[in-house]
Amino acid sequence: MNGIASVDQLWRSIRREAESAVTRDPVFGAALSSSILDHPDFAHAPAHQIGARLGKTHADRARFAQLARDAFASRDLIDAASRDLQSIAVHDPATTTLLPPLLNFKGYVALEVWRVSNWLWRQGRNDLALLLQSLSSDQLQVSIHPIASIGTSVFLDHATGIIIGAFAAIGDEVTILQNVTIGRNHSQPDRAPKIGRGVLLSAGSTILGNVSVGDGAKIGAGAVVEHDVPPGCTAVGVPARLTNCPEASVPA
Repeated sequence: MNGIASVDQLWRSIRREAESAVTRDPVFGAALSSSILDHPDFAHAPAHQIGARLGKTHADRARFAQLARDAFASRDLIDAASRDLQSIAVHDPATTTLLPPLLNFKGYVALEVWRVSNWLWRQGRNDLALLLQSLSSDQLQVSIHPIASIGTSVFLDHATGIIIGAFAAIGDEVTILQNVTIGRNHSQPDRAPKIGRGVLLSAGSTILGNVSVGDGAKIGAGAVVEHDVPPGCTAVGVPARLTNCPEASVPA
């Protein structure tokens, strides 16, 4: 897709993909009715996925799906869910369509579960918000505290073993691979990392404490970051050291 489509445009594209899938493979297509084709709008589709992923019984699945639909009635939340889905087609070279990540990428579902839990937390429904975090950790292997802050067009790639703690702040267009930890340290329990726009957090990296990772920075696989990373720099190693910094980012 070129550019960012509106929510309505996105939904029309998803339905066209689903209808084509039914034609190509009727066996697979039979599953698309409850997931896509029976729904009146885009908000119902990620809500259905949340219910299906988190609920262990039919009643639980229906309850969580309804809760997500209530949250996605917020225009800001459904716009964010739309941008998150579209960003996968932009950032994942193996994916150029919208239907597979919506149906199959648990990282997308986990991110939208966080959006619902954050919405609940802001309403003062803290216990229910924390329940969703716990279920996401159990069922999806992604644990994001409801009071974390996350922008839009964020991509949780592979999405296994991701932990994002309380007070962490993540900007727009960030890509987070598997086994990444973003959290506080014991010396400053009320301070958490701030991740800038367009950052790449590679597999197994750890970002701890009151640190800032600047826009466009890259954190290498397995790196442990406990100091600021300037914009555009790459941090690698344990402890992390800076490399490939833009000239303006290199200290005098």
